[in-house]
Amino acid sequence: MVLLKVTLLEGRPLEKKRELAKKLTEAAARHFGVPREDIRLIFYEVSREDWAVGGTLMRDQEAG
Repeated sequence: MVLLKVTLLEGRPLEKKRELAKKLTEAAARHFGVPREDIRLIFYEVSREDWAVGGTLMRDQEAG
């Protein structure tokens, strides 16, 4: 079994996540030589209030 974890800011369109899940699953299955059914993928969505870059919250960067 292969487990992929993807962390991203919340608010991405569902269709984009579906597409990414499919492409990452196909790539991992090919790379590791395992069936697609053996690939697991978890999306971790983080709010802009809980993500900081350079010491500044993403929420504050977008507001400025």
